[in-house]
Amino acid sequence: MNFGFIRAASLSPRLVVADCNTNAENIIKAAKEAEKGGAKIAVFPELSITGYTCGDLFFQKSLQKSAEAALSSIIKQTSDLDCLIFVGLPVAAGEGIYNCAAAIFKGQLLALIAKTFLPNYGEFYERRQFTPFQPDMETRFISFAGFDALPFGTDILICDQNNPEIKVACEICEDLWTPLPPSTRHALNGANVIVNLSAGNEIIGKADYRRNLVQNHSAKLIAAYVYSNAGKDESTQDMVFAGHKLICENGSILAQSQLFGEDEIIYADIDIERLCQERRRTTSFGFSVNHAPLAADYTTVEIALSGEEQGDVKKGSLKRFVDAHPFVPSDKANRTLRCEQVITLQAQGLAKRLRHINCQSAVIGLSGGLDSTLALLVTCRAFDLCGFDRKKITAITMPCFGTTDRTYKNACKLAEECGANLKEIPIADAVRQHFKDIGQEESLHDVTYENGQARTRTLILMNYANKTNGIVIGTGDLSELALGWCTYNGDHMSMYGVNSSVPKTLVRYLVEWFADQAEGDASNSKKSFASVLRDILDTPVSPELLPPTGGKISQVTEDLVGPYELHDFYLYYLLRFGFSPKKIFFLAKNAELPYDDATKVKWLRTFYRRFFSQQFKRSCMPDGAKVGTINLSPRGDWRMPSDASAAVWLKEIDLLEEEIKGGKEC
Repeated sequence: MNFGFIRAASLSPRLVVADCNTNAENIIKAAKEAEKGGAKIAVFPELSITGYTCGDLFFQKSLQKSAEAALSSIIKQTSDLDCLIFVGLPVAAGEGIYNCAAAIFKGQLLALIAKTFLPNYGEFYERRQFTPFQPDMETRFISFAGFDALPFGTDILICDQNNPEIKVACEICEDLWTPLPPSTRHALNGANVIVNLSAGNEIIGKADYRRNLVQNHSAKLIAAYVYSNAGKDESTQDMVFAGHKLICENGSILAQSQLFGEDEIIYADIDIERLCQERRRTTSFGFSVNHAPLAADYTTVEIALSGEEQGDVKKGSLKRFVDAHPFVPSDKANRTLRCEQVITLQAQGLAKRLRHINCQSAVIGLSGGLDSTLALLVTCRAFDLCGFDRKKITAITMPCFGTTDRTYKNACKLAEECGANLKEIPIADAVRQHFKDIGQEESLHDVTYENGQARTRTLILMNYANKTNGIVIGTGDLSELALGWCTYNGDHMSMYGVNSSVPKTLVRYLVEWFADQAEGDASNSKKSFASVLRDILDTPVSPELLPPTGGKISQVTEDLVGPYELHDFYLYYLLRFGFSPKKIFFLAKNAELPYDDATKVKWLRTFYRRFFSQQFKRSCMPDGAKVGTINLSPRGDWRMPSDASAAVWLKEIDLLEEEIKGGKEC
C-alpha cells in the first residue's frame, strides 16, 4: 500500500475444457506472473478451474473431485505469493452444486463465495446444473479441499490487517446484471474493491454494454471493480467467449483488454484513499449505509495483504493513467464535446441572470487576453440565447502604463468581430490623479502602482454599467481565484463571473474551440475572427500592469506565480479528493508534466502558500455558475476560514524538499 494504491490484476489464461490439472497449471503460472508484476489482488474467470462450458459434466463426481484436487494444488503452489487470488470452480455441498469463487492467500483457502443469481434464459441454463445461494441464506461453515470451518456464502468481506481501509468482496457474473446485485450490499457494508469472476459469451454489442455496466456500477458504488471474463478457449459449440477484462474505479476505466486479445493479464493500481475520500464527501452514500443490512451479518476474514516493508511505489511504475491536465480531456473528440458543454453552461447561466433582472446590457473590460476574450465570447452566446442585440454588449478597453500594441489591437479587433460595442477609455490620467491623491510615486512600481490601475478599471466598468442599465461581466478564472492572482475589489469584483469555475488550462482550449469553429466555417467572414483568436492564444498571459520592454510584455504571469498547468493539477487533487501535498507531488511525478522534481515542489509551496493566504478574496466572490467538478464559491463547493494556517501543509512540503536535496526517492 503506497499513497493509497493497491495493484489489481484481471487474468484469463489458456484453458482446456474439463481438464482441471492443465487449467490449474495455467492458473498457477499466471498467478506467479501477476504477483511478479506487483499485483496484490488477482482475479480469474468464472469456473476457471474446470471451464465454464462443461454442461452436464458438472454432475460428474470425477470432475467435481478433480476440481477440488486442482484447487488444493493451486493453494499449495501459490503459498509463497503475497497476493489475494480468486479462482472459480463447482462445489458440491449439501443439497446442491454451487458455482463458487475460491479466495486464496498464502497457502490458505479463505472462503468460498457462491453465485446468487443463475441465468436460465437464452443460451444460459445454469439452473440445470447449479443451485443458487439465496440472499436470505446465512453464511455457513463447511469442510472443503482439506480446510475445516471454511466460510461458505455470499456476505463475506476480506480485510487487510495492515490497512483496514482495504475491504474486498466478490460476486459472480450474472450477479452484476441484476437489479440489486450482491455487490451493492457488499459496498454498503464497507467493501471498496469488488471482484467479479465472469463467463459472459460474446455477441454483437455486448462488449459495449458490459463495459458501460461495469463502469457505471463502480461509479454507483464508489468502488473499484475488477472483472475477469472467460477467454476464447471455452467451448464454441454454441457460444464464443472473448476474454474481456476490465478494471474500473468510481466510473473510470483504469484498464481493459481487447476482445480475443493475447493479453492474458491486465493490471491497474486502485486508489483506495481516493475511494474512501469520495465516499466520505458524498454524504448520500453514508446515508444509504443506514438502510443496508447490519455489518454484523457479514463474515470478515482478515489477512496481512500489504505492508510498509514493500517500500514506496517508484516513479513510472504506477499502472494507471495520471492526466497531466485533469480539467482537459486528452482525447480531441472528447475535448471538443467538453468545450461545447462548458460554453453552453456558462452561457445559459448568464442568460438566466440577464432574463431574471430584465437586463439587456452588459459591460466587459476587454484586455486582449485569454480570460476577457472567453468572457466576451460567452456573453455573445448568452445574448444570442436571449435574442438580445450584441450591440448592447459594451467592450471597454482601458489602455494604461502596461498595455502593449498587440493586446490593444487584438481587443479592438475582437470586439469588432463579435459585433459588440467597443469603447476606449484611456486611464493613465485618472490613475496619475489617484496617485497624486494618495501620495504614490509613479516611478515606484510596487503593488499600489499595479492595483491602482486594476481598481480604476473596475470603477469605470461598474459606473458605466450603471449608466447603461447593464451588469459587469467578470473575466477572472478559477485558477486566478485559487492563487488570489487578482486585485481585491479590482478585477476580483463583478456582477456575474462567467469564468469563475473554469481553470486557466481549460480557458485556453475553450478559446481555441471558438477558433476551430470559425476556421471550419465556409464563409470568409469568419477567417479574420479566427485569426485574432489565434493571436490572443499566442500572447503570453499577463496582467499588463508594468510598463512594456521594447514594446513587448514585461510582466509574464507564469514567471511570477508558476506554470498554470502545475497549479491546476495541484488544485484538482487538493479540492476534489483532499490529498496531501506528498501524494499530490507523487501523482505529479507520474503524470507527463515537463518539470523536474525541484521545480514541482517549488511551485507546490507557492500554490499552498497563496491558496491559504488568499481565501479572503474567495469569501466574497461574485455569483457565477459552477460548470465543472471543482468550484471555489463559498456558497457552493468550498468553505474555508480566511485566517486558517497553512503550517501543516507547508511542513510536509519542507520534508519533500529535504528528500529531494538529499537525493531520496519521494
